[in-house]
Amino acid sequence: MKSKVLVTGGAGFLGSHVADELIERFDVVVLDDLSGGFPDNVNPRATFVQGSILDHALVDQLFREHKFKHVFHLAAYAAEGLSHFIKRFNYENNLIGSVNLINASVNNGVECFVFTSSIAVYGAGQLPMSEDMIPQPEDSYGISKFAVEQELKASHHLFGLDYVVFRPHNVYGERQNLGDPYRNVIGIFMNQIMQNKSLTVFGDGEQTRAFTHVCDIAPVIAAAADNQKARGHVFNVGADRPYSVNQLVASVGKAMDATPKVTHLEARKEVVHAYSTHDKVRKFFNCPPETSLQDGLNRMAGWARKAGARQGKPFTSIEIERELPPSWRRLIG
Repeated sequence: MKSKVLVTGGAGFLGSHVADELIERFDVVVLDDLSGGFPDNVNPRATFVQGSILDHALVDQLFREHKFKHVFHLAAYAAEGLSHFIKRFNYENNLIGSVNLINASVNNGVECFVFTSSIAVYGAGQLPMSEDMIPQPEDSYGISKFAVEQELKASHHLFGLDYVVFRPHNVYGERQNLGDPYRNVIGIFMNQIMQNKSLTVFGDGEQTRAFTHVCDIAPVIAAAADNQKARGHVFNVGADRPYSVNQLVASVGKAMDATPKVTHLEARKEVVHAYSTHDKVRKFFNCPPETSLQDGLNRMAGWARKAGARQGKPFTSIEIERELPPSWRRLIG
């Protein structure tokens, strides 16, 4: 009989790929509120429960019923730039929801809690970002992610809850939510091209990121369940080579067989350059060969054409409108 594992956010982008990697070895239960995911993303061999990690009664019930051996926590609202303006929503979903899962894990004897954090915890000016650096997050999203990391460390010290933390970055690929106007720049660009719209670039486009194809990291995250040596460690995971947003525009255009027009918007207050080292994760895991940016974009583009353009819903519960980028302000009216 297979052990049971919980995958939160398993109807979403990264979560559904991790669930696929786990399905051969475990009995997978997916918990997702479908705020950013889709039922079609859920592996048909998994048990799907529609619900929120904020519903602590539901969370406790699921843990008692299924007696999970491992928890893979990938549910999050990962709009890093927007998080400044939705602080309450950010902390409720990304911190309090995580605490509900940690409480249930401690109370029900979970063997290992695998958490997807973010390189947003590092902040600016620490390049390349490595795990031995002291996190200095500059946005509410990064603060919430680092707080969960600290909570896991404290819960291990006091209660013996084992954990593994991954800090992925700028992940893209098939099943990404193309309609989200606030996050996932590659999905935004492809969606704009399919709607014959100009690509919107914040600032001069010279900010850099290392863009990571989802199939390069989902197997690594899933492998944490059986990797005893990785427990108690934090790992950066993702692509090595950074590209500017301007370079990305050209590469996305090539993948979509388009010559897109570009509209430059006001620069956002964001970390300009963000990329990390991955030497540590390669010492602990058998990482797949890195997918080149163009190959990954070509794969995603083929899927995006089949999925079609999507009209995302604007975030209507903005808590702070001061300094909100004008392009986002126009989305909410």
